[in-house]
Amino acid sequence: MAWVLCFLLLLGLSGGPVSEGHSVHKTTVDTLDLGSLPAINYETNVHSEPGPIEILFRIVKAFLFVVQPHPYPEDLIRKVIRLQFEDTKSDSQQAAYYEIGFIILAGLGLLFIFLLPLVGLCFCMCRCCNNCGGEMHQRQKKNGECRRGCFAASLLVVSLIMSLGVLCAFVANQHLTTQVRGARRLLNSNFKDMRALLTDTPRQIDYLLNQYDAPKNKALLDLNNIGPLLGGRVRNQLGKRVLPALDAVLTMAGAIRETREALENVSASLEILQEGTTSLSANLTDAKENLRNTLSDASCSMAQATSTCNAIRNSLNQLSINANFSRLLPVTSQLAKVNEVLKIDLTSLVQQGYAAFNDTPDLVQNQTKNILSDVKSVLDSIGTNITILIKKLPIQKILTDSVIYLTQTETYVEEYFPLVEQYDFYRWLGCLIICCLLVLILVFYYLGLLCGACGYSKHTTPTNRGCVSNTGGNFLMAGVGFSFLFSWALMIVVVFTFVLGGNVEKLVCEPFKERTIFQVLDTPYLFNDQWSSFLSGRLFQKPDVNLTFEQVYSDCKENKGIYTSLQLDKFYNISNFLTISQYTEDLTIKFESIKINLSSIVLLDEVGKENLMNFSYSGIDGIDFAAYLAEVNKSITKVDLLSFANDLEARAEQLPKGALENALKGHASNIRMIHHQHVIPMEQEMKYVKARSTLNQSIRLLQKTATELMVKVNQVISIVNAAQFLINNNASSVIIEETKKYMNVIIGYFERYIQWVKDSVTMDVATCKPLANIVDTAVEVFLCSYITNSVNTFWFGLGAATVFLIPAIIFAVKLSKFYRRMDSEDVYDDVETIPMKNMENGNYGYHKDHLYGLHNPVMTSATGRW
Repeated sequence: MAWVLCFLLLLGLSGGPVSEGHSVHKTTVDTLDLGSLPAINYETNVHSEPGPIEILFRIVKAFLFVVQPHPYPEDLIRKVIRLQFEDTKSDSQQAAYYEIGFIILAGLGLLFIFLLPLVGLCFCMCRCCNNCGGEMHQRQKKNGECRRGCFAASLLVVSLIMSLGVLCAFVANQHLTTQVRGARRLLNSNFKDMRALLTDTPRQIDYLLNQYDAPKNKALLDLNNIGPLLGGRVRNQLGKRVLPALDAVLTMAGAIRETREALENVSASLEILQEGTTSLSANLTDAKENLRNTLSDASCSMAQATSTCNAIRNSLNQLSINANFSRLLPVTSQLAKVNEVLKIDLTSLVQQGYAAFNDTPDLVQNQTKNILSDVKSVLDSIGTNITILIKKLPIQKILTDSVIYLTQTETYVEEYFPLVEQYDFYRWLGCLIICCLLVLILVFYYLGLLCGACGYSKHTTPTNRGCVSNTGGNFLMAGVGFSFLFSWALMIVVVFTFVLGGNVEKLVCEPFKERTIFQVLDTPYLFNDQWSSFLSGRLFQKPDVNLTFEQVYSDCKENKGIYTSLQLDKFYNISNFLTISQYTEDLTIKFESIKINLSSIVLLDEVGKENLMNFSYSGIDGIDFAAYLAEVNKSITKVDLLSFANDLEARAEQLPKGALENALKGHASNIRMIHHQHVIPMEQEMKYVKARSTLNQSIRLLQKTATELMVKVNQVISIVNAAQFLINNNASSVIIEETKKYMNVIIGYFERYIQWVKDSVTMDVATCKPLANIVDTAVEVFLCSYITNSVNTFWFGLGAATVFLIPAIIFAVKLSKFYRRMDSEDVYDDVETIPMKNMENGNYGYHKDHLYGLHNPVMTSATGRW
């Protein structure tokens, strides 16, 4: 039943035409959330927990391994399946070698079946002839008590062993019935899982189809944002050339502003410094003229003053300024030209270029409005066609047919399972009766031991034994009688169940657990001489495809999808139905028709370029920077005025006292005053210090800017022209390249979706765990765990109890002599230890009731014998 249901489902889920697949273009796409395919939840747990009886199962399996330790006879099984087993010496020897353990034990069982009833018959006839212990006379021996104890103990031990065997048989019988009664729940669980597989698979397929909205919506979102996406890509690529050009112009605009500021600083600083040096120069000139007039006095003609006056007169040239800023040419003309250049806001023109270039996404968005609707229609057609192709697959009909098969199987099980339970009850009752036969024998033995032990007295003679003791002996002999009556029937049951159950365990259960049975089933041409692979030939009429039972079972055991388990890619290639390659050409044509014109982008107009050229013609490169820097670095006066005044005063001290001396000292004081009033302010006041520093920095900045100014301006203009040329003439190549990338991203969403569908169909859709569960339930659970293990445990216990009937019979017969009341007994002389009758009459040591006047109250009728 399980194999039939499994087979029907495989046939249903694997129908359809055979086709080949196509490769799909691969591309890297953004994260696309397709969700998780709803999994089918299966609740069947085929793992069987037999409970404490598992210990008995293992003992029986160990015994079977001792009986039959040979490896699985794969070749022999193949011959049997092919019906090619021939009664040849080779095949017979191979079968006998494998079954030698079963043959030997079964042969012993048959001997038991035939010999034990025959022995019982002979034993009965022998006792009727007052032989074999049938005569009601017991000889008195010294070791009689020891023998009685040994026989009783031995019978007790054998009875206990038999009891364990009967208990083992009872437990196995009840275990099988319990498992059969609980099998309905396991069957219903398997049916429920199968129904879940058949009903949830269409839902999984619908989920796969519905998830097409995810890539479609993602693609539509990208299409609606084609400006930022495609335009942004184009802008980023062009920006590698355009942005450096605009940055260079913006830098030049900053340089122009810095140049004007530097020129203004130079002009202001120069005016301040010229004002200070002019006043100082005038004072020094007056002081020098006054000093020269003083030295023209007649007093300097005197011999004592001549040398001093000449020395002073020679030093008068030092009384002049050193840094003469009045000699520097003004920068008024350069400043005027730069101011004229700055009347045009070059920075604003550059910002307009930035803005125009940054509007590239908007240009792309506006120029692709017409093409977007066409691309969207292609995407809609892709979804429609995929849905149509999936719906055209015969999966719905197949699933419907499988549901019908499943329903029929469930109805069949519901109809006949009560009959199975009824027959199981009959089996249970029959096994119970068989066990009760052994229980009856054991009851006789236990009662015999109990009554015999309780009623026996060693002080009582055999002819005077009590009723309890005699009853115990009768129970023992009753047990012996029933043993001879039922032992052969019990052994027939044992041999039959042993051969059947043992071979099922060794030929089916163990190979199934080790999966060697699949190697036999997967043998080419095993079931059909025309099919190398039976499973693929039976399911798909393609026997050349290597589809094995083991592979299908293993994949379903791992809960893989039907598509993978049955290798449907070799019969029904899903790639032919789930491919986007047929739509790629349409999308490519639509995207290639995109025409984007960026010629409206103007980075810098002619006014800006002319403004840059005017700056290069401003004349700042004509400034005498060396003269400026030389004057800035000079000291204010040629000589230190304080030192000159002190020296002049010292020279005056060398002159004779008089007007000349006083006049020269007055001039020294005047020079000190000029130093304090003019030189010190120019050296220390912030006004002059800042003017000198600003002039120095500004001149150096202008010098740096003016260096190759024309070359720099021309380079900036060339870079701008090259970037503008790129936009106007070569942007199309960039646009085409970025459009392809953008198109690949759009297509990639659907490739990702299709690959997800393929992976889901391959691994997740219609996971076939229930199929493996059905096989496990039918073979591993029902056949092996429930039936075979229970049957094997039953014959193991029953066989052990039956075999031990033989020693039980012997011990019971021997022991009954010590418990039963005898008809005659031995008479001993008080002096002699040998029987008197034996000595006098040669009468074997016993006498009857009329001899020697000794009356024996025991009835001597033959009806009291055995």
